[in-house]
Amino acid sequence: MNTGISLRHARVRYGPLEALHGVTLHAPAAGLTVLLGRNGSGRTTALRALAGTVPLSRGAVLWDDTDVTRMPAYERARRGLCLVPERQAVFGSLTVRENLELASTGGHFEPALDAYPALRPLLARRAGTLSGGEQRMLALSRALLARARVVLVDEPAQGMSPPVAARTYELLGGLDACVIVAEQRLPPGLGGRAAVVYELRRGEVVFSGEAAERAAADPSAPDRA
Repeated sequence: MNTGISLRHARVRYGPLEALHGVTLHAPAAGLTVLLGRNGSGRTTALRALAGTVPLSRGAVLWDDTDVTRMPAYERARRGLCLVPERQAVFGSLTVRENLELASTGGHFEPALDAYPALRPLLARRAGTLSGGEQRMLALSRALLARARVVLVDEPAQGMSPPVAARTYELLGGLDACVIVAEQRLPPGLGGRAAVVYELRRGEVVFSGEAAERAAADPSAPDRA
């Protein structure tokens, strides 16, 4: 059984423009998969296609060998898929505490504060007043509390300091879940980890392999520093 989640020959159109040109990729049921690419490469669209928030014009989405192409996004979420978009990933009008309570089971959100202690003094603040990095911490905390089977995150460390970004990847890499992140560059330190990398360019996959292979192929990659 081919567990995990996949795109098979996926095509996505936005009006007359095609954003994905027959993309095929697979993320294993447990482990970290990175979608690399510059803005406009199709990496965010690939995440949204997996989550069901944009429809495919052709191709398929398979989850544990089951075709879920026509399954709506809310049903995928109910079955254990969590999408953390780049923007509007938290409820801005609610407090940090209320955001965490919504994501937790029985209101127990202490693990999120253990993951990101900087959120503890912010519990009474409205999420919309937080800095970009603080909002990313809150969004990731909500994803950690959800105990999802598939976690999709668009630029997880955006706005974070390097130590917090490194901590974020430690947390994501430690999840017992299929974790897929979209990034513009290979995150520092990832080349030494067992992670799968797909690089997209103009809606097509131009590289697929281990993170160490991708880091070795790019002399400017931070992993080589």
